[in-house]
Amino acid sequence: MNPEAMVAPEINYLALLPMIIVGVAAVIGVIVETFVGRGARRPVQLVLAFGSLAAAFAALVWQSSTRALEVEGALAIDGPGVLLMGLVLLVAFVAAMLLAERQVDPAGDAFAPRASALPGSVDERELTKRGYLQTEVWPLFLFAVLGMLLFVTATNLLVMFVALEVMSLPLYLLAGMARRRRLLSQEAALKYFILGAFSSAFFLFGAALVYGFAGSVDFGAISDALAAKPGENTLIVIGLAMLAVGLLFKVGAVPFHQWVPDVYQGSPAPVTAFMGAAVKVAAFGAMLRVLYVAFGGLRWEWEPLLWVIAGITVIVGSLVAIAQTDIKRMIAYSSIAQAGFILIGVSTATAEGLWASIFYLVAYSFTTLGIFAVISMVRDSGGEATRIEQWSGLGRTNPVIATAFAIFMLALAGIPLTSGFIAKFVVFEAALAVDAVALVIVGVIASVIAAFFYVRIIVVMFFRDPIEGAPRVAVPSAFTTLALSISVAVTVILGILPQPVLDLIERAGVFLR
Repeated sequence: MNPEAMVAPEINYLALLPMIIVGVAAVIGVIVETFVGRGARRPVQLVLAFGSLAAAFAALVWQSSTRALEVEGALAIDGPGVLLMGLVLLVAFVAAMLLAERQVDPAGDAFAPRASALPGSVDERELTKRGYLQTEVWPLFLFAVLGMLLFVTATNLLVMFVALEVMSLPLYLLAGMARRRRLLSQEAALKYFILGAFSSAFFLFGAALVYGFAGSVDFGAISDALAAKPGENTLIVIGLAMLAVGLLFKVGAVPFHQWVPDVYQGSPAPVTAFMGAAVKVAAFGAMLRVLYVAFGGLRWEWEPLLWVIAGITVIVGSLVAIAQTDIKRMIAYSSIAQAGFILIGVSTATAEGLWASIFYLVAYSFTTLGIFAVISMVRDSGGEATRIEQWSGLGRTNPVIATAFAIFMLALAGIPLTSGFIAKFVVFEAALAVDAVALVIVGVIASVIAAFFYVRIIVVMFFRDPIEGAPRVAVPSAFTTLALSISVAVTVILGILPQPVLDLIERAGVFLR
């Protein structure tokens, strides 16, 4: 290649400012871990994390009117992209509150994880109580957020793959950071890493096949190649199938859901909250862009298959959740079912389906954050108390926390006056608009099945006596209190007054092509 012919890409750094802020903060966080003393790390990392997320969101609002393809078309700053980036930042901000928590039980004993070793005669419990340990979670957390921001705006398969890895690798580490149930947590992290590596390999191989067909990995060029080569799509259909494996793995859809219950159970509750909410937003945002922009010309090939996957996912998730005795595993299978409901919206391949899917992500993400905020507070001597029978009588011993959890359960069940009801309604409405009546019927049946195990938790909390040695509810700091309050407020407000959010999503329009 002639060096004189090489031209540097034109980059609008202002449009990319939210990503730049989070990325720079993540790098600074690594430097802080290296050079700042142990006693000062926690406050510095907290200021860095919360400050960068707030600044990134402010920059996003400032640039919210931008509609352009940036970095030579590799990133799209469009209406849905801005909405999804904003949702990722809001979810990450609330999840950061849970990660920052240092809970204390009513007797005053710290519930924070114990360290494996400390130098000299330093009081391990006191250092843990004062938050000096495990500050390395913050740079990992910010790198994961950066990957998510890139993932929902990428319009190039190679950029999307890089974003996928930047998002995933920190999550593999965060999943293994529970100190009280160390073996369970490390097992969860290893399973997540191994299966995630396989899914990434499928995604990369699929990108190679797509390049072989289209001669490009840009979404616009792929769409143009499909229009120019009608009837010659065998290679690209195989490539799309492999790309779909990587994306369906991230959302936890059947049959790529095996990692979800083990990782949800083994990870610390704040990390599970972050994964369960933010990763769903990022993965579905990327899936919507891939299917609607790059492979819209193959709609009649992927739409029926997505209908089947959505139907199987809602049924399997709902049925298997009934048999669970661990509340985190039950919520894990519930999240699989919820992924199926969102897939119903995705499968419509319409603007209405896009908007319904985004609204469902808004509703579901804050409900998930609230659920794991409560789970992180119900603890015994071994840490999180996750066996369902341990929650017996919680409504009598701590009615406020139990009521908040009951609201989240009703939202997941899709009961009216909660965000979950409106989310299911708009998704089913979008599906009916394209005559997917059978899929809606399956979704309604799955909702009825799921209502059983959601209501079962409410019955256990309010209509049973506390068991002997029942777990205690940790006294939360302002962080968890605020996170829980935000989650309850969003869940209720979206159920009573959803129209402003629906209008905001509709005004965002559709993806740039």
